[in-house]
Amino acid sequence: MKTLVELENKLTEPTPALIEDLRGLDGDILILGVGGKMGPSLAKLAKRAITEGNLNKRVIGVSRFSSGTLREELEAAGIETISADLLDPDAVAALPDVKNVIHMVGYKFGTSSNAHMTWAMNTLVAGQVARKYRNSRIVAFSSGNIYPFTPVRQGGADENVEPQPVGEYAQSCLGRERLFDYFSKTYQTPVLHYRLNYAIDLRYGVLVDIARLVKEGKPVDLTMGNVNCIWQGDANTYALRALTKCQAPAKILNVTGPETISVRWAAEQFAKRFGTTVTFVGEEGHEALLNNASQAHRLFGYPRVGLAQMMEWVVDWIESGGALLDKPTGFQETEGKF
Repeated sequence: MKTLVELENKLTEPTPALIEDLRGLDGDILILGVGGKMGPSLAKLAKRAITEGNLNKRVIGVSRFSSGTLREELEAAGIETISADLLDPDAVAALPDVKNVIHMVGYKFGTSSNAHMTWAMNTLVAGQVARKYRNSRIVAFSSGNIYPFTPVRQGGADENVEPQPVGEYAQSCLGRERLFDYFSKTYQTPVLHYRLNYAIDLRYGVLVDIARLVKEGKPVDLTMGNVNCIWQGDANTYALRALTKCQAPAKILNVTGPETISVRWAAEQFAKRFGTTVTFVGEEGHEALLNNASQAHRLFGYPRVGLAQMMEWVVDWIESGGALLDKPTGFQETEGKF
């Protein structure tokens, strides 16, 4: 896979199971925060599934749309768009009533210097959205960052592990969940907390971060010695299918791939593919920020795209000079400072 057209087609390819889930779901789909890294492909995936299934549903994407190009791109794909500042309660109140809501609004990078914005975007917006859509189903994107580090041999934190968020970003993510919890319990709003880490596109992601360091001859930090990841197309498919699993009180669902990936091993594999050598700094600990997504795999099946395939695509993409978003994940961070 070497072109944006090929990448876009693969990211937005619907599964038969997704089409059938949407067939059984009443109402249209509203995507809040559609302008983020995952939002455009999620919206297009939903639209393709609706078209291929000959379903009678609208897909509506909401964002500030600072880029007019993105808005035109989404509308060309058949997605309705609304420009709105979700920090403005009047703007949230004016949004259309829709039965199914995917809440992707979030703020991470820049937290250390702009903590008040992180809390406003991650918690204030959530409260306003939860009140507006108290009669809808809501899949609310969250983060595996709210979990404590767990022993690598344990296989990651599952949904029964109590959150222990480190740093203001992770704390605000838990705050977002708690606000949705409040409205779910108060109004019996069906909610699902979608605890994700890390989604992989070929333009960004933890595998891209590691591969770029290797390709550029820069040392790879082993402070966070193990990670999880999942192909973005699979993550978006799970998110849409999760609309069928919302419940009150809110359900928690971890989302990632099945592997616990050694950063050292991944870097060495990339070095072989690039025909270069790799150097390391830091040392692997016995614990890492890991997410056990076995419940999601039981509900929706294993991801279609496996680790070896993702790594092969990343190498081909970088070697062919594919576009990159230049938005590092910060996966090496152990103190929650973003």
